[in-house]
Amino acid sequence: MSESPTQKPAARAADRPMSPFLIWRWHVTMATSILHRVTGVALYAGALVLIGWIVALAAGPDAYGAYVGVLGSPLGLVVLAGLTLCFFYHLANGIRHLLWDFGLGFKPRTADATAWLVVAFGVAATLGYWAYALVGSHPA
Repeated sequence: MSESPTQKPAARAADRPMSPFLIWRWHVTMATSILHRVTGVALYAGALVLIGWIVALAAGPDAYGAYVGVLGSPLGLVVLAGLTLCFFYHLANGIRHLLWDFGLGFKPRTADATAWLVVAFGVAATLGYWAYALVGSHPA
C-alpha cells in the first residue's frame, strides 16, 4: 500500500513537540514559580499541624503536653522551621505576584531580581524568626 500524495507520513519522534521542561533552560523565575506552588501545598500541611495543636489543646493537658513534646523534638523543630520558610517565601512571592497583577515587574531583569529577592527574604526572615524564637526571647 502506498501513501497518497495528500497524506503526510507519520510524525517522527524528533519532529514532535517536546515538553517545555525538556527544552527550556532553567532560570530563577521558573524555579520560583514552581516553589510558589510547592510552598502553597506545604502550607496546607502546616494548617493540619495547627489543627492538631488546637485539637490537642482542647483535649486537655496530657494531650497538649504530648503534642507540644512532638513539636519540640528535633524532627518537630525541623518541620516547623520548614513551614516557617514556606510561609515567608510564599508571602514574599505572593506580594511579587500582586505587583504583577498591577503590570509591574515583567521585564526579564526585574523579574529575575525580584525572584532572588523573594528567595533571600524567605531565608533571612526564617533565620531571623528562629534566632529570635530560640535565643532572643529568652533573657540571659
